[in-house]
Amino acid sequence: MTRSEVVGMFDHIAPLYDAMNTLMTAGIDARWRSAAVAAAELGPGMRVLDVACGTGKLALACAQRVRPGGEVVGLDASLPMLRRAVRAARRAAAGPAGMEVRLRWVRGDAMALPFVDGTFDALTIGFGLRNLPDAGAGLREMARVLLPGGRLVVLEVGEPPGGLPRLLYETWFRRAVPVLGRVAGRGSAYAYLPRSVRDYPRPDEVAALMREAGLERVTWRWLTSGMVTLHVGRRSAPTPEA
Repeated sequence: MTRSEVVGMFDHIAPLYDAMNTLMTAGIDARWRSAAVAAAELGPGMRVLDVACGTGKLALACAQRVRPGGEVVGLDASLPMLRRAVRAARRAAAGPAGMEVRLRWVRGDAMALPFVDGTFDALTIGFGLRNLPDAGAGLREMARVLLPGGRLVVLEVGEPPGGLPRLLYETWFRRAVPVLGRVAGRGSAYAYLPRSVRDYPRPDEVAALMREAGLERVTWRWLTSGMVTLHVGRRSAPTPEA
């Protein structure tokens, strides 16, 4: 699919996106987001960018960790997704705890982030890297807007290498999920999902791309069912001039 087709697909599935994610993962997606937020090592007053923010769930989870005084920017190419994120943020702000952070929602391209170098303390991307036309170039762009020492956290679906996780992946993710998509009237979108995972680099290859993008101390691990990976790296500090 072309980039514009991918964006159009997400525009189309926005009304069902959260419900389908909960159904497809039996609600485990909330735990995956919690693991990503913990890996970002956020604290009060920090500035965070969530790329491919979708309906804003990961961005809002980050917001809880940077209050008071922090800032979270959610960026996505899909306007219908961003509209849902705005509504979710308003509901969160109206709650008893409020937000105590600055939230911004930006429509933009992950391959050309509209921010100057070294803007953010941390950057997250949840289930978005495999949708980019060039994962390596996207990672370089994300590393660019991080402050030296800033953490980049990548949460993504991956093909398990074998065993029970592989069996679950083959029977549920590759076969059942497209059927659920057709029942929901979004067949082409949820047929694309397993194809995009199949074409996504292996976890060790993603780690290598992160290092090539200028990130150091890169680590990764499987989460829960063995179908989701969590990669973490830090932007390298500039080398002192002799």
